[in-house]
Amino acid sequence: MVTTQDKLQVKIGNLELKNPVILASGTCGFGSEIKDFADTGKLGGIVTKTITLTKREGNPPPRVFETTGGLLNSIGLDNDGFKNFVFEKVSGLEKLRTTVIASIAGNTVGEFVKLVTGLSGIPVVGAIELNLSCPNVIHKGTRFNLLSQDEKAVKKIISKLRGITQKTLIAKLSPNVTDIKKIARAAETAGIDAISLINTYPGLAADIHTMKPRLGGVTGGLSGPAIKPLALKCVWDVYRSVGVPIIGAGGIMTWEDAVEFMICGAAVVQVGTANFVNPKAPFEITEGIKKYMKAKKIKSVKDIVGTLKA
Repeated sequence: MVTTQDKLQVKIGNLELKNPVILASGTCGFGSEIKDFADTGKLGGIVTKTITLTKREGNPPPRVFETTGGLLNSIGLDNDGFKNFVFEKVSGLEKLRTTVIASIAGNTVGEFVKLVTGLSGIPVVGAIELNLSCPNVIHKGTRFNLLSQDEKAVKKIISKLRGITQKTLIAKLSPNVTDIKKIARAAETAGIDAISLINTYPGLAADIHTMKPRLGGVTGGLSGPAIKPLALKCVWDVYRSVGVPIIGAGGIMTWEDAVEFMICGAAVVQVGTANFVNPKAPFEITEGIKKYMKAKKIKSVKDIVGTLKA
């Protein structure tokens, strides 16, 4: 007998999710905090705050500013490093009763290798999301400022990591490129299991009274409803260009938003900015998808993916 839970299951690489709704990186700390006010067992999964090899202080405050239709953030990958994650965070993540995806970032191939090697030995980590919006120091002298803007860097990193881990690998790509399809194809060729779309867009807000930027880092990443149409376009473009699953993100506030992403090609969705407004949002989105499937007599959540009639 097929249960409602079975209808919601999604598989990405070696990773099996109980439903397609997961919490985006950086929107619930390292993930363990959410268990204090929500049943994390009902989540498809959580993505940890991005981990770097060594401690990073991040950008100066203020780091967050609410703007029209979204949120600007300039956190700067503030975290206590990999060793702290292992000794201080893992035990909390083991209590969540949901899939844990570790987000990582590095400036060199060597840093990515050390992180993936270390995380591969941690059972609670079900998958690794590569935050490729780091500064590009791999191919110096190019016109690409970020790793995810450089097709060669993306291929080099993923190919190396694919050879050292059996964990599911996810590439989180930046929309700040001329052709995101080209970068996605490079990731697929290198052996990635899934592609996460999208990271934030760069933005700026100014105080008209002090004539100073609203963020301590001057500019920040824009997330929230303002970027949803742009994110949907990226998902749709990449869905038609690669064969690996897509994880959609960017302004998902309601279940209707989530279904819209799925119709455009996302097999899984990440909920980020909505968590700051309504911590119950991911749970409400999951229930909304269930009701939508029942009303439409859809047998499996997979049957929604890529059904846009364009």
